[in-house]
Amino acid sequence: MRIGAHVDPTDPLAEATARAADAVQFFLSDPQGWKTPQPRADAETLSSADVDVYVHAPYVINVATGNNRIRIPSRKLLLAHAKAATAIGAKGLVVHGGHVNAGDDPATGFDNWRKALSYAAESGGLGLPILIENTAGGENACARRLDALARLWDAVGDHEVGFCLDTCHAHAGGEELLGLVDRVKAITGRIDLVHANNSKDGFGSGRDRHDNLSAGTIDPDLVVAVIRAAGAPVIVETPGGAEGQGGDIAYLRGQLDGETGAR
Repeated sequence: MRIGAHVDPTDPLAEATARAADAVQFFLSDPQGWKTPQPRADAETLSSADVDVYVHAPYVINVATGNNRIRIPSRKLLLAHAKAATAIGAKGLVVHGGHVNAGDDPATGFDNWRKALSYAAESGGLGLPILIENTAGGENACARRLDALARLWDAVGDHEVGFCLDTCHAHAGGEELLGLVDRVKAITGRIDLVHANNSKDGFGSGRDRHDNLSAGTIDPDLVVAVIRAAGAPVIVETPGGAEGQGGDIAYLRGQLDGETGAR
């Protein structure tokens, strides 16, 4: 088990050192923009580092929507990020599950996901696993509630996909953390990454606001229990920069007591 943090993309390995992290996650372009990621000068260094690398896709990507002005650029941008993440040796590309518009048939969203992954396969393949992440809000979301996740996995499970479980998103989305790993694995068969975050807002709030592990509205013991049950690498996406995230990483290592692959 490796523990790391979401960091500034300028010098991810230096950020890892500052947090004593085993892994880093970062964006390859503006998370709120549509620009294609550019090749990184440090690609070889990142690929050969003993720090595990994950990439988070931009938030604007929504391959589920029926709006072609969003869906088609989303498919292209997802593929571009997958190729760019592969070039730096990333272990996975995290992307939010997306949503359909109000009034649209949710089934179209799941099928649009399938079409997006088929498009990628026909365009030369992704090169690494796409890690679909559960989301906190939206009544039309494809990966907020587990019943929707089950329908999504029926559509995409045969493709090169994995699952990223975010504890804040689950809590805010209205899914109890107790026993959650077993319920998720019954659907997906896997959890490839855990985003270990506390939540500033209450259960079922639908609000995606992360907090440090010792703060927030989630009992930290529940976050640790999720990590232990998942047995997957961990990324904290918590506030406070190197100090705040470093404290969260140290807290998790202390709680897990030798179960991690800490350096």
